[in-house]
Amino acid sequence: MFIPSAYAQTAGAAANSGIGSFLSLAPLFLVFIVFYFLMIRPQQRRMKALQASVEAVKKGDSVVTAGGILGKVTKVEDRFVEVEIAPTVKVRVVKATLTDVTGPGTAKPAND
Repeated sequence: MFIPSAYAQTAGAAANSGIGSFLSLAPLFLVFIVFYFLMIRPQQRRMKALQASVEAVKKGDSVVTAGGILGKVTKVEDRFVEVEIAPTVKVRVVKATLTDVTGPGTAKPAND
């Protein structure tokens, strides 16, 4: 008596399993698409822009390193940049650790 009713229940579910499985996965695909356009794509654009600005760094630019050191570029090499962080204090840093590069004329004046 229990076996025929069990077969009857699984036969009906097997017929709709293709459409039902797609509809159950549709919200997951929708969330992934929204996540891609709102999170992943803008981050990739920011990284490309940062890499381009780090490669184009030149003498006189103001930079910020990953450690939070601010300074002015005094010398540029292939992999390293010499940054002046105070008068007569120069530090060599790896180009890849630069997190922000601004041009020499874009800094705001001090409120002195």
